[in-house]
Amino acid sequence: MTLPAAPMSVVPEQEPATPPARPRPALDLALRVAGGVVAVLAGVLSAVLELLLATVRIGGQLIGVSALVAIGAGIALSWFAHEAVGTRWAVALPAVPWFALMAVASLRTTEGDLLVSGDNWVGLAMIVAGAMTFAVMGFRQVLAPPPVRRDG
Repeated sequence: MTLPAAPMSVVPEQEPATPPARPRPALDLALRVAGGVVAVLAGVLSAVLELLLATVRIGGQLIGVSALVAIGAGIALSWFAHEAVGTRWAVALPAVPWFALMAVASLRTTEGDLLVSGDNWVGLAMIVAGAMTFAVMGFRQVLAPPPVRRDG
């Protein structure tokens, strides 16, 4: 019984994988701007939906569905904004219009209308849950290590 002098592989040699081509800078910038606009509009839509759900009742009792929507939407929008724009501060894109709409909803109009009142526990829970969600997601982005670049 003899052994070969050099180890031999039965797997054919493969060429090294080429890294994916990076998009052109102008296209990359346009996609990032479009992603940022979508994140801002989604933040507005999320706030309006949550304000509409703040008064949902079953059997005469308020249910806290808008607080749950605020948490889920805050996580999803923060993730989307970071992935679409590619910067750590992108979490502010959906958060700023969300906070602005919540602030406007808590002010009384000249006619006396109020969207989120102090005696509506669901509205208050929604504001706290949404604010905490955006704060935690932003904090996580600040503390996250920078991504490892493999440009070659």
